[in-house]
Amino acid sequence: MTEDNHSLTTEFILTGFTDHPELKTLLFVVFSAIYLVTMVGNLGLVALIYMEHHLHTPMYIFLGNLALMDSCCSCAITPKMLQNFFSEDRRISLYECMAQFYFLCTVETADCFLLSAMAYDRYVAICSPLQYHTKMSKKLCLQMTIAAFLAGNLHSMIHVGLLSRLAFCGSNRINHFYCDILPLYRLSCVDPYVNELVLFIFSGSIQVFTIGTVLISYVYILFTVFKMKSKEGRVKALSTCASHFLSVSLFYGSLFFMYIRPNLLEEGDEDIPAAILFTIVVPLLNPFIYSLRNKEVKSVLQKIFMKRIISRKFKQVTSTVA
Repeated sequence: MTEDNHSLTTEFILTGFTDHPELKTLLFVVFSAIYLVTMVGNLGLVALIYMEHHLHTPMYIFLGNLALMDSCCSCAITPKMLQNFFSEDRRISLYECMAQFYFLCTVETADCFLLSAMAYDRYVAICSPLQYHTKMSKKLCLQMTIAAFLAGNLHSMIHVGLLSRLAFCGSNRINHFYCDILPLYRLSCVDPYVNELVLFIFSGSIQVFTIGTVLISYVYILFTVFKMKSKEGRVKALSTCASHFLSVSLFYGSLFFMYIRPNLLEEGDEDIPAAILFTIVVPLLNPFIYSLRNKEVKSVLQKIFMKRIISRKFKQVTSTVA
C-alpha cells in the first residue's frame, strides 16, 4: 500500500500548443492581445451598464453578468497559458487543476443559464410587450441571475468532488493548454466510467434545458415577428435578437462538441480548437457582438465620447483664456 501511494501522480505537465520557439513568440503576442482586448471589452461593458441608469433593465443586467463571467473565464485560463509559453516548468498540481476546472465549469454553466434567461427576456419583450414589466420584474431578474450562479457552483462542485475517487499513477502529461476534466479522466488508472456518466448526464441536462429554452423562445419570437404588419417592426424585432442568437450559436456549438459528443475519453485533435473557441474566442467576441449591434449601447458610448471631447475642449479654452 505504501509503494502504491508513492507511485500516485499529484502533479501534471501541460503540454500547451507547441514547442517551436518561433511559434511560441507569435502565439504569446496574439493571445496576450486577445486577453487584453477581452478584459477591456467585457469589464468596460460591465462598467458602462453599471454607470448608465437607463441600462438597468433585465436584458442589460443579464448582459452585464454575462460579460463578467466571460472576464472570469479569461482570468481562469489565459494567464497560466501565457506563463507556460516561456516557462520551463509547466507543472500544475492536482489541486490547482481542480481549482482551474472549478472556476471554468462554474462560469460556463452560469453562462448557459444567463443566455437562456436573455432568450426568455427577448420572448417576453417581443411577444408580450404590454406585460413586459410585470413578467420581467427586477426581482425575477435578480432571482434568475442568482440561480444561474448557484447552478454553476453546484455543477462544478459535483464534478470536482467526484475527482476524489480517481487515482493517477501513469503518465502525467496533459495534452492541453489548461487543466480540463476530460484529460484527467484519460490519465486516470481508475475506471472513470461513473465520472463520465455523471458528466454526460448533468452537462447534457443543462444544455438540453437551456438550449431548449432558447429555441422555444425564438420559435415564438419568429411566429410573432412574421405576424407583424410593419416591415420596420419586423426588422427592429429581429435586430434585437440577432446578436444574442449569434453568441448562443458560437457558445453552444463549441460546448456541445467538447462535452456531449460520443466517446468523450478518446483524445482527438479537435479538442484544442473547440476549447480555444469557447474559452478564448467567444469571450473576446461577445462584447463586440452585443455593443456593435446594439443601438442603445452605441448611443451611450457616443454620448460618453462626446462629453470627453467637449470637456477637453472646454479645458483647452479655459487654459488659453487664463
